[in-house]
Amino acid sequence: MRAQGHQIVLVAKDKDRLAESAAQLDCEYRAVDLADLDASKKTFEEILASFGTPDILILAHGVMSAKMSKTLKTDNEEWRRVIAINLDSVFCAVNTLAAPMAEVRNGRVIIFSACLGRMSGPGNAGGLAPYRISKAGVNALVRNLAHETGLGSRGFLVDAVCPNHSRTDMGGPDAPLSAEEGVRTALWLAARNFDLNGSTDQEKLTGVLWEEMNVIPW
Repeated sequence: MRAQGHQIVLVAKDKDRLAESAAQLDCEYRAVDLADLDASKKTFEEILASFGTPDILILAHGVMSAKMSKTLKTDNEEWRRVIAINLDSVFCAVNTLAAPMAEVRNGRVIIFSACLGRMSGPGNAGGLAPYRISKAGVNALVRNLAHETGLGSRGFLVDAVCPNHSRTDMGGPDAPLSAEEGVRTALWLAARNFDLNGSTDQEKLTGVLWEEMNVIPW
């Protein structure tokens, strides 16, 4: 993103690792526990005050459910932990940072979701209940917001991304895709040419779920 002239602000919980990443990218950062909505909102408001309205907002944070977290075997604490980070904080970030983007009719929001949050295919087929349901909620938020803001007709785009199984802290060292491959579609969405009258999905659609630069069913 820096190669295209964008100023980058990173947000994450782990201050030490965040500072290290920011130093590598020569960019700004803000540390906050995204499970704390009040602290998150305060941080997002400070970012707006310091840097102005974003052109691009990429939300790539998330946590996995406990291994045996089926619906009837998940306690309140585990449910709240996953939903707070995977869904509530996404709402908070969009509600705070994306609102001025929509107002000025310019901006792109890309939110990392998951194929396990789909209502089709493997989707909500049991197991890892808090994770699957939180990602289904993210998909619903993206679709709803896109319709509320004119499906791209007002210059504001919002899309969900399935990064597939990538070698991150969540995906583990044996995942088939590198982190760079996992983020490829999100970076493409941040820079793609959008045209409501375009001839392909890649040109004219927003408010959908993307995987490998293609639309997949919700």
